[in-house]
Amino acid sequence: MLTFASKMKRKTFLIVLLLLVTGSVVLCSRRCGHEVPVLNVDSLFFDMNKAIVAKRAKQADKVFSDLSRNGLNGVVLYAEQGEIVYEKAFGWRDLTKRQKDSLRIDDAFQLSSDSKMFTAEAIMLLKADGKLDYDTDIKKYIPEFPYEGVTVRMLLTHRSGLPRYDSMADEFWPDRKKPFSNEALIKMLIDKKPEVYGAPDAVYFYNNINYALLATVVERVSQQHFEDFMRERIFEPVGMNSSYIYSMRNEFEVSMYVPTEVQGHDMYRSGPVKTQNDYLNGVMGDKIMYSTVEDIWKYNQALDAHLLLPDSLQAEAFVPGSPDWKNGENYGFGWRLSQEYPDIYFHFGWWKGYRSAILRDVRRHRFLVILCNTTWIIPVDVTFGFMADTTVQLPEAEPLKP
Repeated sequence: MLTFASKMKRKTFLIVLLLLVTGSVVLCSRRCGHEVPVLNVDSLFFDMNKAIVAKRAKQADKVFSDLSRNGLNGVVLYAEQGEIVYEKAFGWRDLTKRQKDSLRIDDAFQLSSDSKMFTAEAIMLLKADGKLDYDTDIKKYIPEFPYEGVTVRMLLTHRSGLPRYDSMADEFWPDRKKPFSNEALIKMLIDKKPEVYGAPDAVYFYNNINYALLATVVERVSQQHFEDFMRERIFEPVGMNSSYIYSMRNEFEVSMYVPTEVQGHDMYRSGPVKTQNDYLNGVMGDKIMYSTVEDIWKYNQALDAHLLLPDSLQAEAFVPGSPDWKNGENYGFGWRLSQEYPDIYFHFGWWKGYRSAILRDVRRHRFLVILCNTTWIIPVDVTFGFMADTTVQLPEAEPLKP
């Protein structure tokens, strides 16, 4: 891979070569009495960049069109060096209809577990406001919490040792027509106090309860509903106008389907089945955020420009939270980390008929988001392979300025 310095040397060499050639042509033409057009070097390199972008876009289309033939039903956006190189919608909003409605680039999908990076950002904003500390016991923010020694940082990095809330709800929440909420989760922990997975900070164990509790921390500290805080502090400042947290706060009965144009689907041998709403969708923070590929791209740009947090604070999200790497992976604040791909921060999500993937390569300045409304599994090897492919690379761009 060429470094920035070597790229500049190559560009300088090409410019000098062009000037020498141009000078020779001018000298010859003057002697011959012909007019010579003036070469605009900047335009020439702009055209060269367009050609590289087109080539990379062609690569992307090959990869994701192949995936669409093998089950991808969703929307893809790929960007590099600060510009969108490729975006395309594949398939249908509702696969069960005979008269199918095509997906669109601006369709909103549930992000499933990819919602966690946004919940973590909310916690980091409150830390920047001086309203909480990562290493404080969460009983300071949720006084009735029945377990000792669990800190905000342990929740962020999945090291709390707490039990799974979905298993707990399956056992102790008999009325599945009634939404299960974050507050109901805490009350159930108090009433039932189920056995923990392990001691606080003893081991990394990915667990949705951690981010559900973080959403409650956001509410208790900010004195706002979680969905309102997310809108006012993240979505609106970034311009994520199609993003929202689905809330069942004022609902007493689970609706048949989530009210959204892009329904999730379970895929069976007999065909796709539209996924019905679920009582666990009342829990926020670990899932249930809806967004579009372009809104998530705006969020990536905001991270690069340090729009929400200064770089010194934002960088904490990408620091390994555990001393040991489990199967070559670790977890920061809402982002997964890989030893094999140390420059790529990522997350994959699945929940009730949706799949998603967000990958952010900070060294090559590449970004990929895939949002699907089926349970088709997004292939990890293909997505990482595409992100790491260096056969075509865009010239390095100027850093973004806030």
